Amino acid sequence: MARTKPWTVSDELWERTKPLVPPTPSHAKGGRTRMDDRKAFEAIVYILRTGIEWNALPREMGASSTVHDRFQEWVGKGFFEALHGGGLTEYDELCGIEWEWQAADGAMGKAPLAPKELTGGGAAGPNPTDRGKQGTKKSLLTDGAGIPLAIAIAGANRHDSKLLAATLDGIKVLRPEPGGGSEQHLCLDNGYDYAFVREQVSARGYETHIRGRGQERREQRRDPERKPRRWVVEITQPQYR
Repeated sequence: MARTKPWTVSDELWERTKPLVPPTPSHAKGGRTRMDDRKAFEAIVYILRTGIEWNALPREMGASSTVHDRFQEWVGKGFFEALHGGGLTEYDELCGIEWEWQAADGAMGKAPLAPKELTGGGAAGPNPTDRGKQGTKKSLLTDGAGIPLAIAIAGANRHDSKLLAATLDGIKVLRPEPGGGSEQHLCLDNGYDYAFVREQVSARGYETHIRGRGQERREQRRDPERKPRRWVVEITQPQYR
């Protein structure tokens, strides 16, 4: 069986991505030739899919500093948010986002080489579960099938509950208005069991469901027809660490 290369950017993918690429800055005063947008995008996808460090990027794909500069430029111009939103919109048209049951959770990851100027001015911080080493907290919201709808990033020392409002407000596609027989439920674990969280969730039109890690399993044993809801965000999270 042939090995797959999930970092490969096909012609089809690039044609759908190209319209979202920010305009090239003016170089009226001259300077070095700018790296081709597609080549830069391919290098960024390679890094994201393989998980290598920037400095480990194969030289034939481009200078790591140049690719990183382009990544930072595009982050600042909202390119990746537009890409996520475009993908979600297309997915919604083809498959349909499962809005009825959504789930959110936070996960911590390592960021040992992430100075503040490269992490959004403070998106890395001491991880309380890893001897205070630099890390990030990623708060993720998914639909009922585990499709990522929004993500918020902060230092690892930021509590999950403090990131929830920003996560819910960061959905990258038009969310249907809840109500009128189209209720939307939000499933959370015990780390979100605070009055202010319930108020924030309610204000955004959700019905709150807060369960401990073992509570869903115990409820399912009592009622085998009961469907667990939070597992979708838990299996999606590792892809964002």
